[in-house]
Amino acid sequence: MEERKKLGLALLRKEFDKKLINKLPKPTKSQTDEVKADYRKGIRCQECGGWHHKDVVHLNYVGHAALTDRLLDCDESWFWEPVAFDQQTGLPKLDSNGGLWIRLTVCGVTRLGYGHPDGKSGGDAIKESIGDALRNAAMRFGAALDLWHKGDLHLPQPETKPTQEKQIVFLTVDQQTELSDLMTQANADKAGLMKYLSDSFSAEITSLAETPITAYKQIKSLLLQKIEKAKS
Repeated sequence: MEERKKLGLALLRKEFDKKLINKLPKPTKSQTDEVKADYRKGIRCQECGGWHHKDVVHLNYVGHAALTDRLLDCDESWFWEPVAFDQQTGLPKLDSNGGLWIRLTVCGVTRLGYGHPDGKSGGDAIKESIGDALRNAAMRFGAALDLWHKGDLHLPQPETKPTQEKQIVFLTVDQQTELSDLMTQANADKAGLMKYLSDSFSAEITSLAETPITAYKQIKSLLLQKIEKAKS
């Protein structure tokens, strides 16, 4: 019995065939509002078959039928039950968001799951909450875990070695003096030059002493061009 339980739980973690993996569009509110205002802003999606904004992101997920089939393969006696019941109706109790907490039991092991209707209403909302809760609880057993995780869970993590900060070398005193003289000859706007350097290096530069040496040739060339232009 213990060996059968172990095999059943291991089967639940087995990857799903690619043909059983569906695409779920997850539009932002602004994308949804844009298509509602003008349906021409939407497209017939080649991935999921739905009509939505062209920039919508899709999530991979396993449908209710495929998950149920896997659960039956693992344990024919699997079952789920709500965590709480409504005392007045006797039906599963929903939270203030319309969400449903459940207990999923597979091979004698029970784990919690939560599902919500994702904007649906009526009977569709109930079905959506149940299906979502089952997927969420099954994930606690490892079912389709790779679809929930961004990346590969089982690749070894590369060792990270501390890297030395690259030391910035600034203009020498002689270079600063030379460029300062050229700025005077060119009647250059010092504030404008410092802003240009700050934007170029994505750092606040207020003087030649704070200017990286890599900018020396470029500054000199610009100033010489300005001087020659003034002479002509």
